[in-house]
Amino acid sequence: MKKSTPVMSVVAGEASESRRVPLVDVILDTKTALMELAVASGLQVLQAMFEEDRTALCGPRYQHGLDRSAKRAGTAASEVVLGGRKVAVRRPRVRTAAGEVPLPTFETMADTDPLDRRVVEQILVGVATRRYARSLEPVGAGVSSRGTSKSAVSRRFVARPRAQMETWRHRALGDLDLVGLLIDGVEVASHCVIVALGIDATGAKHALGLWDGATENATVCRALLSELQQRGLRTDRSLLVILDGSKALHKAVTQTFGAAAWIQRCQVHKTRNVLEHLPERDRPWVRAQLRRAYGDADPEAAKRTLIALANRLETSHPGAAASVREGLEETLTIAGMDLSQRLRRSLATTNAIESAIRRVRHVKGRVKRWRSGSMILRWVTAGLLEAQQGFRRLKGAQDLPQLAAVLCHRDRQLGLTPALEEEQVA
Repeated sequence: MKKSTPVMSVVAGEASESRRVPLVDVILDTKTALMELAVASGLQVLQAMFEEDRTALCGPRYQHGLDRSAKRAGTAASEVVLGGRKVAVRRPRVRTAAGEVPLPTFETMADTDPLDRRVVEQILVGVATRRYARSLEPVGAGVSSRGTSKSAVSRRFVARPRAQMETWRHRALGDLDLVGLLIDGVEVASHCVIVALGIDATGAKHALGLWDGATENATVCRALLSELQQRGLRTDRSLLVILDGSKALHKAVTQTFGAAAWIQRCQVHKTRNVLEHLPERDRPWVRAQLRRAYGDADPEAAKRTLIALANRLETSHPGAAASVREGLEETLTIAGMDLSQRLRRSLATTNAIESAIRRVRHVKGRVKRWRSGSMILRWVTAGLLEAQQGFRRLKGAQDLPQLAAVLCHRDRQLGLTPALEEEQVA
């Protein structure tokens, strides 16, 4: 509800009449005026800073100096980035015999990178390209600006994610000490984009790369893993690989890593798959049995619980029984490790990558028409990089040295340690 404030007026000596002006409108008008005043004042300060730079290069105005090589050369029409737009300014010029000398303050303010970041952030939070100008603070009618049209915003949104994607997809991975790898796919239009997420020894999460294909097949997954391997991802030592149960992903991982891949099937996906084979009345007790098995720190006891559950379901629901038995050993990989309960819970599911993909789905949901595969990759990249800004350390990260010790012990058992030692010696 709008509040109002009384305004007194006297007409022809009569009694004063009370009129009410909406207080919210007054506040909004004042806020707009203050913003415009701040922008105008800021531009004046900026001009003064330009002049200070020129004075530092040329010396004070109207004072001749024989040792000065730079001289004033008037001004030129230029632009600086301010509040998500380009604003026109007059740039003082300085010249020497070698050519024009740039002003440090102008070089900083004219950098378009902040503008590119502002455009991408506005689009990712839901601002339409047609409404971008309305989302910015007012600069006043007397300030000439540009770069807020639909086409200008679209060009910047295309250019920056494309550059980010190229930089990100070619980043070297050799310096990452990874102990875990998660792989999953996200459907966009008729494409399936495979995403890889790494967990290092400190518990930090890293979006490693993505690959585009028609379906989540082994060929696409191998292409992604091969690219990661070329960028430095170690495939000659044990690594915990957490998958959602996709056979294509499983095949690609085993073909790329070989015995070094220690696969953990997501227990949440497995529970969901088993329950989908059951009627509603049987789901609560089956869910309780699965939760009991997956929460058991003794892998042999957990295995016996799952086998007993499968045997019990064999006659009434053979599909559910088969789902329990399928990949049973790999759902208990974590249970056989000497890890804390909190860390086991974190590593037993694909929740870490699911949260990132959930952010991608939220971002891509704003697109109504997909024009090309490159457009899909740009939006998925933008969503992943947006999700990466909110990444937190893995729950139970303080216990990850225990996982690293378990992986090193497995390396010795598989005979991978000598290869590592030779590389370290070299």
